[in-house]
Amino acid sequence: MRATAGPLGAAGAPLAGVRVIEIASFVAVPLAGMTLAQLGADVVRIDPVGGAADYRRWPVTDDGTSIYWTGLNKGKRSVVADLRSPEGQRVVQRLIADSGVLLTNMAGRQWLSFETLVADRPDLIHLEVLGRADGSTAVDYTINAGVGFPLVTGPADYSAPINHVLPAWDIACGLHAALDVTAALRRRDQTGQGCRIRLALEDVALGTASALGFLTEAMVNGAERERSGNVVYGTYGQSFTSADGVSFMVVTLTDRHFRDLAELTGSTKVLAALAQARDIDFSDEGQRYRHRDLLSGLFSGWFTERPAAQVEAALAGTSLLWDRYRSFAEVAADERLRDNPMFATLHQPRVGEYLAAGLPASIDGAHPPAVAAPALGAHTQQVLADRLGMSTDEIGRLCQSGAVATD
Repeated sequence: MRATAGPLGAAGAPLAGVRVIEIASFVAVPLAGMTLAQLGADVVRIDPVGGAADYRRWPVTDDGTSIYWTGLNKGKRSVVADLRSPEGQRVVQRLIADSGVLLTNMAGRQWLSFETLVADRPDLIHLEVLGRADGSTAVDYTINAGVGFPLVTGPADYSAPINHVLPAWDIACGLHAALDVTAALRRRDQTGQGCRIRLALEDVALGTASALGFLTEAMVNGAERERSGNVVYGTYGQSFTSADGVSFMVVTLTDRHFRDLAELTGSTKVLAALAQARDIDFSDEGQRYRHRDLLSGLFSGWFTERPAAQVEAALAGTSLLWDRYRSFAEVAADERLRDNPMFATLHQPRVGEYLAAGLPASIDGAHPPAVAAPALGAHTQQVLADRLGMSTDEIGRLCQSGAVATD
């Protein structure tokens, strides 16, 4: 059953008419909900009174408003309910039955379980994100520690683990979740069947590590992936620093790339002599990787003798894959951001006006733009009236009892 198009998605958007309830904190599920909203679904986020655990998470503005929370909840509507009281829980259950799609990471709560909710909505699509498949808890940072990546991250001569700052498994899990729900919606349209989806953060990480060969390499070759700093594993890619201290990342994935780097740095004849003297085939990317220190020593002098502006101009005239290392502040101020059609000016109450990214994909030539995140409980009355047909008196009684709350 499809509802009418939600107020946050145009009628022609891919998921226009899809209703979603989201009850979650942190990155994975909110990202899934925001992605579905950007595709046109009407996503209603339900929070406990006072906000969920991530409502005030850093970074925050000077007045304490969470930039993090508003960033991950753009384009949604907000309902606040007492998730501990039976009355509040029942209101939420009715909203889930009306919507037909639930996203949550509140594992282990019987009132939110598939078995309980399907009694009210037989074709329910119920997606639950877990830490681990056995139901035990975990977050991105602990999953990352247990999968192996921090032990192959960082300089070759560094022995302690290094965490990366990107919550990669949360992000991958959130996008998996959005894809899974979209697939379940298609099946429901075709068969009328609902779907119970359980998605474990650890399984996303393990599946990715397997697909990329990190685990298979250990199983088949008995080899442990080495730390290699800023180089690209299995081919030649390396960071270089200019005379004025600006760092660049340069990658050669093809023979043409490698030839261009050799020509740019004036190393073509030296490489030919080295290849002959040491019996090295530099057309083989594996050998380029094995002899990366030799190559880096040869190429780096060209970079250290030139200022960044000259390096950039020279690299721009080649086929090489490259970019200079930039801070977030530099990226935020870069004209390329303003020229990118994915970004548009957004006025976010309590945060301010800034360039915000819409959906990364363009659909029929346009990126669905970002829509401001809601104030906590801003849509409680509207959603209860429109979705459940509650009267003003009924909503007032629920507010008075504390079962629900408004902004």
